Amino acid sequence: MATVRIGAVAKATGCTPRALRHYEQEGLIASARAANGYREYDDAVVTRVRNIRHLLDAGLTLDDVRAFLPCLDGDVASAPPSPAGLRIGRERLAVLDARIAAQVAVRDRLAAALQAATPPAAPPPSPLLSPPPRMR
Repeated sequence: MATVRIGAVAKATGCTPRALRHYEQEGLIASARAANGYREYDDAVVTRVRNIRHLLDAGLTLDDVRAFLPCLDGDVASAPPSPAGLRIGRERLAVLDARIAAQVAVRDRLAAALQAATPPAAPPPSPLLSPPPRMR
């Protein structure tokens, strides 16, 4: 298998080199070091990184993604979900729903406070009290 450097992996996956180093630090991908100290990745890491990004974009965390390590080298996007994957997804969805509910509550409190602090707008003038249009 061929090896690729971090810049090529970043370009192929749309990730930043910093994100790739972070994935490596988290144990999701691995690299070897060239004689010059550069990271060299197996070219199959592109598929793995794309799968990591797919799972992160779906709302999972890196800790959640770690549970999918055995599957990350395949086609995660089109594979049928496993019971463990479904459980993780449902747990993450519950967390997101709770965060959304908390944010909606904060938003509603702020909107109510702003409405209470804002004086009512003056009503528009009555057409009966408006001056007649000027004739030219």
